[in-house]
Amino acid sequence: MKKRKHRPMMSLFIILLCIFIMAGPFVFIYFKPYVEGKIEHKKEDWKGIITFWDYPRVDIVSGSNYGWIVSKIKKFEKENPGVYIDLKPIGFDSGPIEIETAIRTKTYPDIAPVGADVGIICQNILEPVDAFFTQEEKQDYKKQALDAVSEHGSIWGFPCMMSTYTMILNMDLFNEKGVRPPQNGQWTYSEFVDTLKKLTYDQDGDGHNDVYGFNSFIGPNDYNIWGILLSDGAKVFDPNLKYKFYGKSAESGLQKLADLKLKYKVTPSDFGENSESKAWKSFCEEKKVAVYPTGTWAINALSKLQQKGEGFEFEIAKYPIGGKGDSVSVAKITSAYGIFKQEDKEKLQVCVKFLKFLSQDKYQKELTKIGMFPVKKSVGEIYQDNRFMNRIEKSLEDAQNIPMHSNWVEIEGFIQSQIRQVLLKDKRVNKALEDAKTKIFMYQKMNNSRP
Repeated sequence: MKKRKHRPMMSLFIILLCIFIMAGPFVFIYFKPYVEGKIEHKKEDWKGIITFWDYPRVDIVSGSNYGWIVSKIKKFEKENPGVYIDLKPIGFDSGPIEIETAIRTKTYPDIAPVGADVGIICQNILEPVDAFFTQEEKQDYKKQALDAVSEHGSIWGFPCMMSTYTMILNMDLFNEKGVRPPQNGQWTYSEFVDTLKKLTYDQDGDGHNDVYGFNSFIGPNDYNIWGILLSDGAKVFDPNLKYKFYGKSAESGLQKLADLKLKYKVTPSDFGENSESKAWKSFCEEKKVAVYPTGTWAINALSKLQQKGEGFEFEIAKYPIGGKGDSVSVAKITSAYGIFKQEDKEKLQVCVKFLKFLSQDKYQKELTKIGMFPVKKSVGEIYQDNRFMNRIEKSLEDAQNIPMHSNWVEIEGFIQSQIRQVLLKDKRVNKALEDAKTKIFMYQKMNNSRP
C-alpha cells in the first residue's frame, strides 16, 4: 500500500498547535485577558459603621420626625451590605451645643448637618469634597445651595435641601373678625399693623384680650423675625463681611419689631421671653394668634392637622414691605451635610457615596413629605399640587442667606440678646444696637478676626 504524504500546510498547523499548547498558560499569566462579568482579585468594599447626626424633619406621611431620613438609611444599607449608618437624633435647640461639645472634645461623628456652617468650616476639621463633584454636578446645584457650602475656594459639604420662612395666617380668626388677608400675600408695614390691630381682641368676653394679631420667639439659629428687622434696608454685614447692623435702617427695623409689642400691643405679653414651643402652641394648638412667622415645614404640619379635623383654615403671606421696597426673608436656606476628617480614605469614599445617595433626583422629589425644597435645578418644581409651597418655591431665589462669617454664632448671640432686652423694655433701640456693636467689635478684636 502506498504511503500518503503529509501536505506542507498540515505540518505547519501541527507545529503551531504544539507551540500554543506549550505557551498558552504563560500568555494568560502575563497578559490576564479580561473576561466579561469576572474581575480577578477584586478588592472587597469597605464595611463598617458610619456615625451620622441629624435634625428632625416632620414627615407628613408617617408623622415621624425622622421617618424621611430613616427610610433612606435603610435603602442605602440594603444596597451596601456590611455598611451601617448609626443615626443619632439631635434637636434644633440642643444640636448646635452637642456638635460644639463634640468638636471641642474631638468626639464628633463621621457626618453631621454642618456643611454650610462657616464657623465649623474655618476650624479645618471637615473634609474638602471638591474632588467628589463633577463639573456637571456643580452646575446642576442651585447657586444659593452651592454658595452655602463654598468657602476659601473649596466645597465643604453636600447640599441636601432648602427652606425659608413665611408668614402663616389663621383664616378662621381672620374670618371671625371679617378681616381680609393681604392681596397676593403682600402688605406694607402699616397695612400689616392695621390688620394685626383688628385681630387683637377679647374672644371670651372677660374684658381682656386673649387673641393676638402676632406672636413669635427669639432663639439661636432662628430667623423668623429677621424679615422685619431688615425690612428698611439694614444689613448685618457689608460685602467684605464687616459688621454693619447699626445706624438708622437697623434702628428703624428693630423699632418696628418692638412696636408690635410695646406700642401697638398686638402680641402676647411674653413675646421676647417665650420659648419656641410656647409660641407655636399659642398659634397651632390654642389658636389664639392670627399671624405667625415660621419655617415652611409648618405648612405640612398644619395640613396634617386639617386632615385629622384638628386644624384650621390658613393662608400664607410675605413679610411686610418696609423702606427697602420689597419683602425680605432671611434664613439658613441650605441644609448640607459635612464629613469630619477621616483617616480611612476608603471609609471617606463610602461617606461620600451615602451623601450622594441622599441627593438623588428621586429623593429630592420626596422632599414634599417634609416641607423642604430641592437643591438641584434638574429636579424642577416639586409642589405643583400645593399652592402654598409652590408660591414659596417660586420666590425662594429672593430669600437672603445668613452670611458666611466665621464668628456668626457669637455675633448672632450678641444681636439676639440685645433684641430680647428691647422687647422686655430693658433698653432703648439705639442703645441696644450700640451695645451689640461694641460687644461684637471687642470679641472680634480679642479673637483677631475681621471687625
